[in-house]
Amino acid sequence: MASTRALCVSSIVIIVFLGYLYADSLVFLISRWFGSEDYSHGLFVPFISGFLIWQSRHRLSQLPREQSWWGLAVVGLGLFLYVVGELSTLFLVLHLSLWIVLVGLAMTLVGIRGTKAIAFPLGYLLTAIPLPTFFYANLSSQLQLWSSSLGVGCLQLVGVMAFREGNVIDLGPVQLQVVEACSGIRYLLPLLSLALLCAYLFNDRMWKRVLLVLSAIPISILINGFRIGMIGVLVEFYGKGAAEGFYHLFEGWVIFMVSFGLLILEVACLGSLGAETPGRSLREHLKWGTQEVETVVKGEVNVLPNRILSPGPAYLCSVALFAPCALLGTLLMDREESPPPRTAFVDFPMEISGWRGQPYPLEQQYIDTLRFDDYVLADYRLSPQQQVNFYAAYYRSQRKGQSAHSPQSCLPGGGWEISSLAQAEIPVSDATMQPLRANRVVIQKGDQKQIVLYWFKQRERQLTSEYLVKMYLLWDAFSRQRTDGALVRLAALVSPGESESTVDQRLREFAVAVGGELPRFVPD
Repeated sequence: MASTRALCVSSIVIIVFLGYLYADSLVFLISRWFGSEDYSHGLFVPFISGFLIWQSRHRLSQLPREQSWWGLAVVGLGLFLYVVGELSTLFLVLHLSLWIVLVGLAMTLVGIRGTKAIAFPLGYLLTAIPLPTFFYANLSSQLQLWSSSLGVGCLQLVGVMAFREGNVIDLGPVQLQVVEACSGIRYLLPLLSLALLCAYLFNDRMWKRVLLVLSAIPISILINGFRIGMIGVLVEFYGKGAAEGFYHLFEGWVIFMVSFGLLILEVACLGSLGAETPGRSLREHLKWGTQEVETVVKGEVNVLPNRILSPGPAYLCSVALFAPCALLGTLLMDREESPPPRTAFVDFPMEISGWRGQPYPLEQQYIDTLRFDDYVLADYRLSPQQQVNFYAAYYRSQRKGQSAHSPQSCLPGGGWEISSLAQAEIPVSDATMQPLRANRVVIQKGDQKQIVLYWFKQRERQLTSEYLVKMYLLWDAFSRQRTDGALVRLAALVSPGESESTVDQRLREFAVAVGGELPRFVPD
């Protein structure tokens, strides 16, 4: 009884500390689960994992009692990643930190062998974590193109004339844009999560389980391509309203249920393949039951042995680790940054070395999404034929959820595709300094082509890699109490009869001209 009370009290203390430390992380997770259909399955994952652990309770009770001090080291690693996540502004690191802490706590409570017994339920929690933004954007963009191609193929197969330009399907009088929400990623992620669960419950050989999980990828892509083709057919015969509102939502749910049905059918087919006892039912292929162990019966309630409910020294020491970490977390969250004074972008010159600019406002939805502190967006012309679009977004403090976003996430769309991505050198006004390195992206939409240059100005550094941006955010937050910085982007259209080298030269000339002005607005 005393050991159970100690476990309850220590668990409450842990929940309070974890809730305090990871409040922002948990709020972010819950908001994504409720606010994004791509991750709506994440809401059920913790309950599924909890149920699977509860099913393993008999197996845990059979194991010899042990509590591993290695769990204390794992908890310490998780808390170290918490500090890294707070300083580098990466929610993904915070989510992984929380998961590692939970694994470490399990090791201190039930030992290494006990943790192995519940390894899948613990690992399954990772399927509730949203993908990194840049990886999600790249994956979604590629899925949009694949889904568009498959949709056009389905339409042409049934005799409907359709053509594809990037992620836009041209039906003649009507054009359908395969936006991010229709990329199929909202089928892929939940279906992968379900495939993992089915593979765990599938009582058969390992290669069949692996095949079951891997098959979820082509199933979701092919089914989404078929869905887009079906929407195109409905639009062809019933108008554009068939691709909007309730019909669009209903089609999505039907297609997902078809995908899940194909997954269950695959379980049945794999189960019968090479089976020693043919004719087994689907239920017999899945391991729902739990092993029987000796329990103590009190009335109608089965009570497990106290040996798995006794918190040992390793578990209690891991609880003690949270107090100093909570204090450190408070200091990190309340830290004061000291960016140098700067001039607001509202005063950015609209005439630079002969280039004349015309500023434009961003739509509020983009401002809310990007969460910058200041920005400038303008078209500059040296002549009617020479135009460059200039955009810079400044962040006073790049904390979690508020940092420069890579243009790779937003360049694809509206029919535009990234055809090449490389690095380019841009000369600077001071000949004694090293040339600036920038990302050079060529995007195309049919016969139209644009060249985009962008880089991250992070304090005195000009960076092209998002990974380096995060690394220097961590270092400068520690050493300088600064995480301010900006994204700088230049774009120019390649006109008919104009070569890419001509446009590259135009962008370089403008970059040299604007580079001398930037330090006043984005301090070194």
